[in-house]
Amino acid sequence: MRPDQMTATERAALERLLEHARGDTHQSRRVADFLLAWWNAGACGAYDLTTGWAVDEAIAEDLCVVFRLATRANSYPDTLGYGPQFEAVVRSWRPELVKEH
Repeated sequence: MRPDQMTATERAALERLLEHARGDTHQSRRVADFLLAWWNAGACGAYDLTTGWAVDEAIAEDLCVVFRLATRANSYPDTLGYGPQFEAVVRSWRPELVKEH
């Protein structure tokens, strides 16, 4: 999938989730866990669906939209132009995975 094939709804939901993941709340951690499972589940950890029980309804809806996007895209988020944003989430929530150059 090319970035221009994302719907406006998908783009908005993904960008809201990326913004949530920049925070330092319990919901931010849950959103980051979800996003990082798409980025690299092997290195960053899988996403337990029961984690969604602890997010508010608007965030849960965005999670659903982005799950559908990830399934439809059949690719990783960096191919959609979101590599730097996901790398920032890794730095914030999985700093042990960041390689120093």
